[in-house]
Order: sequence, then structure tokens, then C-alpha cells
Amino acid sequence: HAQEMANNNSNGEGKNSSNEKDGKVGNFFAGAISSIFNKGGESSSKEGQQDLSSSSVAVKKENANIFEGDNVGNAELNSPCSDPFLTEEECRIMYADQMEVKINKHRWAHPLSHVEPGCILVANEKLGGVFHQTVVLIIDHNDKVGSTGMVINRPFPGTLMKVVSDTSSNIDLSLKMAFSKAPVSYGGPVMQDQFSTLHGYGEVEGSKKVCPGVFVGGSGQLMQEVRKYNMQPTEVLFVKGHAAWVPGQLSREIEKGVWYVAAASADLILRYAGAPVEEGDNASDLWADVLSTMGGKYEEIALANSGRGDSRMLP
Repeated sequence: HAQEMANNNSNGEGKNSSNEKDGKVGNFFAGAISSIFNKGGESSSKEGQQDLSSSSVAVKKENANIFEGDNVGNAELNSPCSDPFLTEEECRIMYADQMEVKINKHRWAHPLSHVEPGCILVANEKLGGVFHQTVVLIIDHNDKVGSTGMVINRPFPGTLMKVVSDTSSNIDLSLKMAFSKAPVSYGGPVMQDQFSTLHGYGEVEGSKKVCPGVFVGGSGQLMQEVRKYNMQPTEVLFVKGHAAWVPGQLSREIEKGVWYVAAASADLILRYAGAPVEEGDNASDLWADVLSTMGGKYEEIALANSGRGDSRMLP
């Protein structure tokens, strides 16, 4: 019995020793694994903090730049094209001719499919009479009321003082004196004793903005600006008479091809109202210059029919 107990004690001690060893080994591996995961956790935590920090900076930067238009509405700055299936390089190859287009703010013109205030009518090369090779600026257009416009490329010889002295008009004497050196143009066959003013000075009292940079009217306020030396008299074109169409008339004329409808730069429209003339401009033939600027078939029309110029015998 004593021997049996001894053997049992011996087995118990062996088991305890084995359990201790197993426990130490288990603790070692547990500690190692815990250390690995703790390090990973610390790393992940740091990386997470860095990601959050970077994200916060990016959001702040995006918010700061949002009003510059970048990425608003999914638009990309300087994107070569809007095709989502093409790479940037493919876009550059396929749309190279379009991407190289540069707008000349001084002289541009393009066809329009409709009539609107501020557009111009360029006479068909076959149109004769007083509107032969004219350029008409549309001032008002309404299908129910009709349309009004003014010819802008028929300069009279001489200044306002001379024209008023040679023709009948009801222009105010003070206006005539202030703008004695101002240029004058034949505006059309309607109300030949009336003058209107075309200029690029800006919106003044009594004036009307026809299109960007182009204004009509406001002669009283313009006179004050001349007297204050804020502008030169030569920067205002006095237009004698105007053109008018009853409701539906202009639309019928356009349908028959009497007029080419176009939009044009302010400098082209204000050619005789003090706008700058640059190298390459056809300074004496606005009709041909506008058609040439429109390009394509219009340029061919200008080349085939130009030559008489703007200054010619007037009715």
C-alpha cells in the first residue's frame, strides 16, 4: 500500500511537472502571439490615424478648391474630351484638331440658326438695292411686334458736323457740338431724319445692352462723358435711320436665303464705332470680313464677291 501511494505521488509529481512545462510553453506562445497582434494592432492603429489624418487634409483641400470648379459635377480640369471610354492619350489623338482651337476675342463670327437681339444679318451676295452687301445689327426682335435693326457698315464721308449740315435731321445742337467729330453711318431707309447711337462705352442712362460689349442709345449721358474727357467722340457711331420688319417678314426673308444670320465679336460690330483694327482685318469691307471670319462656304462667298468695300454711294 505504501509503495502504491509512492507510485501515485510520483505519477502526480510527473503530471504536475508536465502541466507546468505545458503551461510555460503555452504562456510563451500566447505571449508571442499576443505580442505579434499587439504590434500589428498598434501599427494598424497608427496607419488608421494616418489615413484619417490624410483624408481630413484631402477633404479640407477639396473644400478649399471647390469654388475653382475642379471636379464639380464630375468635371475634370483640362479634360481632353468627355468620352468615358477613351484614355487621355486616345482623346488627344482623336480630338487633336478640336483641342488646338483658340478663340480670337477680337474677331470671331459664326452662323446662328435663329434671330435674336444682338445678332447680325449678313446680306446674301445676290441681294441688291440699299441692302447690298450690308451688315445689319438686330436691336429688337419679336414675332408679334416685328423687328428693328441698323446697318453698321455704310459710313458716311465726313463727321457728324458735316453730315448734319448736309442732310435734314433733328439732332440737338449741344449733341452736335459735343460729337462734332463723331463718325456717322447710314442705318437704313426708315426715319432718315432720326439718329441713334452705337457704342461700347457701357450701360449708361438711356442706353440698352444689345449683346456683350455692344450698346445703343444714351446719347445724353454719353455727351456728359465726353465733356468730362472720359471718352472720345470718335468712340460713338451715329446711325442715321434704321431698318424695320413687320411680324413674320424677317423670318420669311431668312427662309428664302436673303440673309445669313450670325453672331459676331463686339470689335467686328463696333468696327465704325472706335473698335481697334488689327493686322489681318479687312478694315474697309466689314461684309467680307465677317463672312471670312465665319469660315467654310461663307469665306468662299466673301472671296468671290468682295471688292466694293463699305464706303460707296448712298441713297
